[in-house]
Amino acid sequence: MQERGSSRLSAHQDDQLKHEVEGVLRADRPTRADTWRDPEPVEGADGASPPPGAGDDREVRDEAFRFELARHLRRTGFPAKRSEVLRTLLEERAPDELIDQVRSLPRRSSYANVQELVAALGRAPRS
Repeated sequence: MQERGSSRLSAHQDDQLKHEVEGVLRADRPTRADTWRDPEPVEGADGASPPPGAGDDREVRDEAFRFELARHLRRTGFPAKRSEVLRTLLEERAPDELIDQVRSLPRRSSYANVQELVAALGRAPRS
C-alpha cells in the first residue's frame, strides 16, 4: 500500500470520517435525528429574504438574461445588425426567449456591442 504523504490522519481515521459523512452526501441534507446538531441555516437560504447585495427578482432575471445572451453571441460578431444577431442565436441554439426578444427589435437596427443590444431590449443593468 502506498503511503499518503500529506495526510495528517491514518487510513483508519480517514475511513471512519468518510463513513460519518456518507449519509449526508447521499441525501444532500442533514440526516441526524437530533435537529439541534444541525448547522444553523444561512440567512436567505429559505428564499424568504434575499442575501445582502442581491437585487430584486427583475434584476436577477435581467442579469440571467444578459448572461445567456452574451454566452450565445460571438465576441467578434459586432457591430451587428438585428438579422445577424438572430442568425447567430439560431446557429448557437439559444433559448427561444432570447430569440423572441431579439425578434421584437426594429428590423433595420444595428448594435455596436452586447451592452447596446441589451439596452435596446430594456434589460440594461442599473447604474
